[in-house]
Amino acid sequence: MSDGPLISLTVCMRDAEQWVDHCLESLVKQTYRPLEIIAVDDGSTDGGYVKLKAWEGEHNGITVRVLKQSPTGLSAGRNLALEHSKGEWVAITDIDCRPDPYWISEMYLVREGLEDEQVLAVTGRTIFDEGDTAISRLRARSIARKYSSRPRLTSLANGPCSMFERKALINVGGFDPKWYHAEDMEVSLRLLQTGGVIVHSPTAVVHHVAESSLRLFLFKRCRDARAHMRIRRRFGRHGVRKPNGYIHLHDFVSDAKDVVWMLPIAILGLGLAVALMLSLPQQDFLWWVAVSTAGFWCLLYISRWHQLLWSGALWFGAFLGTIDALLGRHGHQRILQREE
Repeated sequence: MSDGPLISLTVCMRDAEQWVDHCLESLVKQTYRPLEIIAVDDGSTDGGYVKLKAWEGEHNGITVRVLKQSPTGLSAGRNLALEHSKGEWVAITDIDCRPDPYWISEMYLVREGLEDEQVLAVTGRTIFDEGDTAISRLRARSIARKYSSRPRLTSLANGPCSMFERKALINVGGFDPKWYHAEDMEVSLRLLQTGGVIVHSPTAVVHHVAESSLRLFLFKRCRDARAHMRIRRRFGRHGVRKPNGYIHLHDFVSDAKDVVWMLPIAILGLGLAVALMLSLPQQDFLWWVAVSTAGFWCLLYISRWHQLLWSGALWFGAFLGTIDALLGRHGHQRILQREE
């Protein structure tokens, strides 16, 4: 495609040497023209910046520019790319992603016929590789379920697979460097508050490397819950209110809502069974019922230990989010103070 406006494609990285070449290779294979790529190194200490710098120049008619900043975070890196961008639209992806060649073209084409709508962002579909571990399969399938039910008009332009109207993004202040994670969700909701819409294009596909590490998976789910505490506090419990009074519901991961109650239910059920065992004479019929219930409960949750740990990570993240609110950090104002 070569008859549209210039689009600036941006990607940021820190200490991601192993992913640079594969990511940039997929970016310079985009079919959309005219296109520029702006890559930002966020203070890497490995060989990532050197690899990134090797891509600077022209590839397949696409100019690649490389910028470097001190380690100030993803939001600051995206703002730096936004500042140097020249496109009418600004696309964002992550260094551990591999967009399909038609990703940008599909996002731009979805705007055709929507002239009567104020489209401020278009978001595609992220497919996580299943990998070889139980965790990577769990992550891939949870994301697949989320995207299978995503409506045409959504409230989240996901960081790995979206593009924004540049002027609209600048008008809402870009990405907030104070924000602790979910900066893509926050900026999406600020765009919706202006009255515009975000359109989902399921044919604009970006592939994400497999998430195989249990530690990384739990860290990210904790981070999600911590960030969503501020999302709910700042924009409303259920969704963001648009200028016409309509509330656009939040786009949280639906299966997390099912998983979150696993740990409390497990603790409550096991606690009741143990309490019953301790309060009854041994060999009593009800005592055996309590023992059997406790055993069944343990076996049930041992078989789903990944989800049980996921639930624990969500509750710990909510706890950290509450501490953030109490201390007024990571973009929060202190509790009992109104948000600006």
